[in-house]
Amino acid sequence: MDSRAHLFRQQASAALRDVELQQALHKARGGFVDKRAAAVREFGDFEALRERGQQIKQHTLRHLDSYLERFEAEVQGQGGQVHWAEDADSARDIIVDICRRAGARSVIKGKTMAGEEIGLNPALEAEFETVESDLGEYIIQLAKEPPSHIIAPAVHKTRAQITRLFDTHHGGQGQGEIREAPALVAEARRVLREKFLAADVGITGANFLVAETGSAVLVTNEGNGDLSLTLPRVHIVLAGIEKLVPNLDDCATLLRLLSRSATGQELTAYTTFVTGARRPQDPDGPEEYHVVLLDNGRSTMLGNEFHDMLRCIRCGACLNHCPVYSAIGGHAYGWVYPGPMGAVLTPQFVGLDEARDLPNACTLNGRCQSVCPVRIPLPELLRKLRERQFTQRIVDPKTRWGLHLWRYLATRPRLYRRATRLAVRFLNRIHGRGSARRLPLAGAWSASRDFPLPQGDTFQARWRKERKHG
Repeated sequence: MDSRAHLFRQQASAALRDVELQQALHKARGGFVDKRAAAVREFGDFEALRERGQQIKQHTLRHLDSYLERFEAEVQGQGGQVHWAEDADSARDIIVDICRRAGARSVIKGKTMAGEEIGLNPALEAEFETVESDLGEYIIQLAKEPPSHIIAPAVHKTRAQITRLFDTHHGGQGQGEIREAPALVAEARRVLREKFLAADVGITGANFLVAETGSAVLVTNEGNGDLSLTLPRVHIVLAGIEKLVPNLDDCATLLRLLSRSATGQELTAYTTFVTGARRPQDPDGPEEYHVVLLDNGRSTMLGNEFHDMLRCIRCGACLNHCPVYSAIGGHAYGWVYPGPMGAVLTPQFVGLDEARDLPNACTLNGRCQSVCPVRIPLPELLRKLRERQFTQRIVDPKTRWGLHLWRYLATRPRLYRRATRLAVRFLNRIHGRGSARRLPLAGAWSASRDFPLPQGDTFQARWRKERKHG
């Protein structure tokens, strides 16, 4: 997928005006949040679990080279092959070459954000029939769109839109009537069943890779992942190198965190551990098993100021609790990873200049950090990106001058108090109390909402008065 992160402002404005998108986002809003909150309450000491998850990821990243070598040895011992991909181009080439050597005509894909990251689908579709098996991914494949959420790819689609897509691609079975979700699921299942049976190669992602056993761990709620990896002759796992965990006990801890944080479940419906190709005694499974380990800039993050971002387990909790993402959806962010985690990750992969608006698409309210299962300090990382933008002069001149003026006033308390007092008096004289529909120097704000005005005095003056009478 080509990056359109540099168009964030235009895309965000368009998203706010998109009626169907707003309907879909409104319906989804709160569902993930409420389910996560209930799952956390029922668990008990969830904070202790978060602490343990953070420690596991920190330890693994400190010793990543050793665990990667152990993982490779274990996969090879189980009859599988490990392929090292330095970047997106090499990962695509490796996967396409495996499909060619297998004489593949059709490929079935499970959900993989790493696949989106490297632009895998266009490379496959140029040579093979390629079908997404995850329902959400299948929907957006028909729509020729990228996912808008890392765990719910089609969250931006209404049932009416999905019905129209299915009518177009499935021969108009519903005659245009908007169908209920169970009917749409059954229709997709009928179509996909034939694709599963015909596929020569199955490609999946991995939620975790276990160094101790060489296993790839896959969690789904549809069972499509299991069908994608057991029915085809060849199974390819694509995963980033940061997906490693040391052992099965550590994996169990992170699974508890992932499912509760992502969907509010104790465990997803299907949790599958894949360890090598089919053995003589196995009733099913692939004849060939390949793991493609993707770097694509991850190793450069090890030990630098964005090292903590490598702890991310892709649960989507930060997206679900972000007021900006909830208002505009994922496509406005312009690349694979949206929301707070995307605002940090995208500049690492496509460059800060290309993604200059993303670190500023945040109110720094801190909700993302408060719900992150592995305690990634997302607001702090976003502030670091803003600082880097300023030092590298990747900000427009008006913003730089505004920040210089703010620093000048903020470092001179007496002048700051006088300036704010004059500003409050001016605003009260011009607009009165309440809010203003239009305000000089705040056009971007007042274009879509009223600007709240000071209520009679400055905050500092009110604070001194309250303390005096308190």
